[in-house]
Amino acid sequence: MTIAILSPDFKEGERIPTKYTCEGQDVSPPLTWSQIPPEAKTLALIVDDPDAPIGVFTHWVIFNLPPDSQGLPEAVATEKQLSSGALQGKNDFGKIGYGGPCPPPGSPHRYQFTLYALDGRLDLAAGVAKKQVLEAIKGHVVAQGQLTGIYQR
Repeated sequence: MTIAILSPDFKEGERIPTKYTCEGQDVSPPLTWSQIPPEAKTLALIVDDPDAPIGVFTHWVIFNLPPDSQGLPEAVATEKQLSSGALQGKNDFGKIGYGGPCPPPGSPHRYQFTLYALDGRLDLAAGVAKKQVLEAIKGHVVAQGQLTGIYQR
């Protein structure tokens, strides 16, 4: 099953506005989603750059989002726990929450916003890395969707 994940500020395959990058305000873009299956108990979102020179670079890890949520607002606080109960992990900048695109000058990079619908809550602490979240979701993904934006400096 495929989840529809969108942003009102950029479409699939389009440029991510500078506001959401290290050259702008470096805040998370607004996201909306739909087609979450009824068996979903929580959601997890991972944002990464598969084109980074050092290998896949993680920009955001957030999990235990309520399954009835319909998205995330712009500029999600960079706190370990949100008011919804969702927890944020550590990105590859070494910080909690969202870290915007900041590729080296040159060719464009893809930024993949992947949303997972899970059949249970993840028993992980805030601040974990993407690796721990991916390990914990194995066998528990009931649907997923992806939005890809592009950014180039």
